[in-house]
Amino acid sequence: MSAIRFLTAGESHGRALVVIVEGLPAGLAIGSEEIRGELARRRLGYGRGPRQRFETDEIAILSGLRHGRTLGSPVAIEIANKEWPRWEQEMSVSPGEPSKPLTRPRPGHADLAGMQKYGFGDARDVLERASARETAARVAAGACAKALLGTLGVSVLSHVTALGSARAGRARPAPDELEIVDGSAVRCFDPVAEAEMIAEVKAAAKEGDSLGGVAEVLAYGVPVGLGSHVHWDRKLDGRIAQALMSIQAVKAVWWGDGVEVAGLRGSAAHDPISWDPTSSSYQRRSDKAGGVEGGISTGSLLAVSAAMKPLATLNRPVLSTVDVQTKEEVRSFKERTDVTAVPAMGVVAETMVALILASEVLTKFGGDSIEELKRNHASFMSHIHQVHSGPIPAPSGGES
Repeated sequence: MSAIRFLTAGESHGRALVVIVEGLPAGLAIGSEEIRGELARRRLGYGRGPRQRFETDEIAILSGLRHGRTLGSPVAIEIANKEWPRWEQEMSVSPGEPSKPLTRPRPGHADLAGMQKYGFGDARDVLERASARETAARVAAGACAKALLGTLGVSVLSHVTALGSARAGRARPAPDELEIVDGSAVRCFDPVAEAEMIAEVKAAAKEGDSLGGVAEVLAYGVPVGLGSHVHWDRKLDGRIAQALMSIQAVKAVWWGDGVEVAGLRGSAAHDPISWDPTSSSYQRRSDKAGGVEGGISTGSLLAVSAAMKPLATLNRPVLSTVDVQTKEEVRSFKERTDVTAVPAMGVVAETMVALILASEVLTKFGGDSIEELKRNHASFMSHIHQVHSGPIPAPSGGES
């Protein structure tokens, strides 16, 4: 079966967002409530702007499901924009002119580069699609991917490890502790760091400024053998890194201990391998590599981090820019914005990791239905166990 593909469409203040997910096997149980739940998690986080109070993400599943189960055909999901009546004229698809063109592009946003690339004179022609509102469609797709992974015992979650200058400790939440993370005002698993992060947000909000930070994505139960070492574009870590870098405002991605490993000697930089006779499996005694070696999942905890820069729209217009019409130095324009969106970015990062893992699972195990996928997965895991459960005999006639 082909890997999962998805395509999003829609603008931030347009009529709706739409996502089409292709490649899901038949028989996967998924419904509106699961998707709404994931979308609600995307709205979490202290420091979010006023839009989150009414952005309830009303969805409609348009195709691909019957009686709560996938048919193997493309799944189409629409996420309506409740503000559409206010924006119907400004965002009309019919011929006409905007009433308030935006000519003062924001530094750090796609505004000016997009205007230059496409020949636009109005930044709204760029920012509406460049907006992180698009990630709501990705999260809807990710709900399907998480449901698929769940049938194989794979769980994907995230937690905020840095916000502004505040840093969390090294403790990581287990799958059954996601509610604790989501219950945190900043989605941080460390209660001491949580208080420091909230203080950082309050201080930035008081000055009309914004904050960036880091979210770590953890995937438990990932089977060994996803990805490949044989081609550059099939490496699991490369695929996930690209997916995470595609999230708006993400500027860096690293696996496990990331750049810290670069400062170590080789003798301290790798994860020693041991054999556990109780589970008849190989174990890594540390997780510096983040669960991927040579572009292939090791079967250990997958851990990857994404760093988000501070948002480019500030509540106080302090960034200098140039008016594209007059060429005069001016202050950049302001849209409604958050002080920080790092907690929400973590949920979006979960989505992107889940979509890549689900795609890799289908590539590795195949199957036109969920039951066939589960059988193929179980067969592979049984084979791995049998091959490596005891010493491998030397080839006949050869040296041991």
